[in-house]
Amino acid sequence: MEAYWELEGRFKRLALVEEAQAILGWDWATMMPEGSADARADQLAELSIVAHERLLDPRLEDLLNEAEAVDDQLDDWQAVNLSEMRRLWLDASALSTPLVEALSKAKSACELMWRTARSENNFAALLPTFQDVVALVREKSQARAAAFSLDPYDALLDQYEPGMRAAQIDPVFDDLTDYLPDFTDQVIDHQQTTSPALSFKKPFPVAKQRKLNEHLMRVVGFSFEYGRLDESHHPFSGGTPDDLRITTRYDETDFTSSLMAVLHETGHALYDRGLPKTWQRQPVGAALGMSIHESQSLLIEMQVCRSAEFIRSIIPLIMDVFGTGDPALTEGNLLRHVQCVKRNSIRVEADEVTYPAHIILRYQLEKSIISEELRPRDLPDAWREGMLEFMKADPVDDRAGCLQDIHWYGGDFGYFPTYTMGALSAAQMFEAARRVDPSILPSIERCDFRPLYDWLSQNVHSLGRYLTVSELIKRATGKKLDTTAFKTHLRQRYLPN
Repeated sequence: MEAYWELEGRFKRLALVEEAQAILGWDWATMMPEGSADARADQLAELSIVAHERLLDPRLEDLLNEAEAVDDQLDDWQAVNLSEMRRLWLDASALSTPLVEALSKAKSACELMWRTARSENNFAALLPTFQDVVALVREKSQARAAAFSLDPYDALLDQYEPGMRAAQIDPVFDDLTDYLPDFTDQVIDHQQTTSPALSFKKPFPVAKQRKLNEHLMRVVGFSFEYGRLDESHHPFSGGTPDDLRITTRYDETDFTSSLMAVLHETGHALYDRGLPKTWQRQPVGAALGMSIHESQSLLIEMQVCRSAEFIRSIIPLIMDVFGTGDPALTEGNLLRHVQCVKRNSIRVEADEVTYPAHIILRYQLEKSIISEELRPRDLPDAWREGMLEFMKADPVDDRAGCLQDIHWYGGDFGYFPTYTMGALSAAQMFEAARRVDPSILPSIERCDFRPLYDWLSQNVHSLGRYLTVSELIKRATGKKLDTTAFKTHLRQRYLPN
């Protein structure tokens, strides 16, 4: 057991380095002076090297071998922890330190350039740094593919969702591609027979939006003793389980845009905060994978906070914050706003019916980029063609097209599929939770999230990486993941008759 205990100590130190990276990354996106970018890029790259070199320490492999030789002395959680340690060591062994450093610096440079390129609608200015990132990501995918006998794209997907393969995703996405276009047409036709949502009449000052957001974060379960809310170019949730950092962006003509983004990111933060404290800073105590992470944010935002029960519960608070007198600030009208289905070229503004099409397009494009079937320079045209095919929407410019998301410019290829897999998981989990505890929806109507949070804590948050994704979903919902609950949810919400 001595080898195992030493490994726990080493991985705790590694986790502390990664936590420092997370906070520096948050500062990069929110408060860092622009002139500090080069120095910060060097700092982040150095921390990436430190983390990588700690995993490649020759002594670590010896310790893994020694601990595995006496694994019969480990309890179940320790055994899974050791297995996760081995996985992380194998991941690190697949990549050279120079590649890790080069990729970290390239991602920092490209992400910074993206901010300007997006605001100026100038993809050409971004292209050189984007090409550098793509080249290095391809090199990374080839290295991981060779090490693990995977397809290069699967080698990237595996980083965000260990064990998941494109061959598992393809039939699910094919199912949704067959089902959703006609369903979307039916929903849009149905909504056109009802009264359209009234436009908001007055501006919503950022200070008041922030007040509303913070109050509802507390309602959902967020503790500002362990976190904060800030602004960034792209909403995200980051930090650590004890130092949660949520960001959003504001539109003074529509408070629901920021509100739903904040509630989405709060779902992420609650998952991180709820991870098993006994195993904090150990691999088994980490989040399970990005599809489960996304399931927690989408369950809060889509399943719960766009429901009639939730909207009904927050009307008094909205009136208190923004005042009365706007006929658009009624329960029925707000519900029409947050449940409005329309074909939109912007992913983060998409409704839950059309959202999967955004993800399927990005999934196909990023696979083509990694396989070199699509050159980075051709991305804007391929994007527009795909939007017309999948969404029947034509982006007005690259800012509303291939520049709208930060993911690829930050090197995150293989991430996008987890959004829709997470949406399917969220629907299946929420269905199971309400079946087990019928008080969940009535409690939400009273702004009481405790029954839902208790179910999530027991069935998802507290389990860390103790189970695989498929095991966790089967245990929590009673069956393997499929599209049934998601389709049922959409039909009940958008075609109730």
